[in-house]
Order: sequence, then structure tokens, then C-alpha cells
Amino acid sequence: QVRLVESGGGLVQAGGSLRLSCAASGRTFTNYAMGWFRQAPGKEREFVARISRSGRDTDYIASVKGRFTISRDNAKNTVYLQTNSLKPEDTAVYYCAASTYYAGLYLPNQYDYWGQGTQVTGSS
Repeated sequence: QVRLVESGGGLVQAGGSLRLSCAASGRTFTNYAMGWFRQAPGKEREFVARISRSGRDTDYIASVKGRFTISRDNAKNTVYLQTNSLKPEDTAVYYCAASTYYAGLYLPNQYDYWGQGTQVTGSS
């Protein structure tokens, strides 16, 4: 079992920044690729970013490329999502997730464990 706890969400004006953190416990952190998803009211949960076990390989949804950065500190069992130039359309609950998969990682059903989510609101 892996427990994931997100933090760092909040309300920011458009153009602002937030750094989301996700602390993992319970199993060896480097056994898992990690991802961030988000879900806005009335919408399906969507992929935002993913990072490989080593941290060398990352990928993003097109709408956040150049604005968001995913990273991980394996010594601290933590994955981060730096969100810059936030837009109102980025408003959602952001979830981190852990996966045993080695490929894909764009779909929620490819992840084994989920955090409880943290609210990010970009105001116009």
C-alpha cells in the first residue's frame, strides 16, 4: 500500500504560481512512476503530467507545456508540480498518483494509488 498526501493548493490570481507537493509513504518510492491529474467540476479527470522512476523522463498535456514542471526528490519520497502562469481554466482539484506501469501513464486506470487531492483556483 502506498499513501499519497498532496499539499500546496490555493487561490491565486491569473498569472500567479503554486507549487504542489505530494508526499509518499508505505512502499519504496522509486518502484513507482508518478503522475498528476486534475478534475474540474462536471468534467472527467484528465492527465496533466507524469515522471519516470528516475525523474529523467517527463511528459505533459499540451495545455500546460511551458508553464508547469513536474519533478521528484527520491530521497524525500516526494513529487512536485510547479504551476506557473496559472489561468482560470487551470482551476481544478489536482491529484497525484503512483503507477507500476512502465509505458503510457496517460490514463487514470494505469495508476494504482491516489492522493485525496488539493484544490487549485486561478481567478480572473
